[in-house]
Amino acid sequence: MSQISGVQATSSLLSANALERAYRLGIFPMVHDDGELYWHDPDPRAVFPLDHVRPNARLRSYIRSHGYRCTIDHGFEQVIRACADRESTWLNEEMITAYTELHVHRKAHSVETWQDARLVGGIYGVAVGAVFFGESMFSLADNASKAAFHHLTVHLREQGFLLFDTQYINDHTRSLGAIEMPRQAFRSLLALAVESPDLF
Repeated sequence: MSQISGVQATSSLLSANALERAYRLGIFPMVHDDGELYWHDPDPRAVFPLDHVRPNARLRSYIRSHGYRCTIDHGFEQVIRACADRESTWLNEEMITAYTELHVHRKAHSVETWQDARLVGGIYGVAVGAVFFGESMFSLADNASKAAFHHLTVHLREQGFLLFDTQYINDHTRSLGAIEMPRQAFRSLLALAVESPDLF
């Protein structure tokens, strides 16, 4: 293992089992520009407070007027590959394979946004117990990823999820309602959430 900025890099093979064990501890992988896979455990941690995240009236109207339709787990590999299809990505083929295997075991999930028969947006992540770890989203049409995101938050609330993790805050996740909390506070919530039966 090597170490940069307190983040561990490993050359060991990634597997669905290794991913699930890591997420239970609040750790997640990303590929860096040097091509190595690093395990991240950020402080502070960004989360979406499920009780407060709602689409505004303008977005709801836009989604209706543009005929967007959302589904769950109808195109996981399509979504993760679309998320990876960008100039700068933290996903490699090994990760896509491991997450897709995790999806087969019903631990990784996707929400898809369709316009007619075309996939125009989506989000994927990992669900363990009562916590959902949002990994990435993509959009090929205006507000398509937001439609998927809000469809997901409704589902998580309805299923009784306690925690919706989004790892690092950025302008986009902040605009969706993300906030930051100290890592120790996140770990305390995580410890409770992962002991729940799987809710997704």
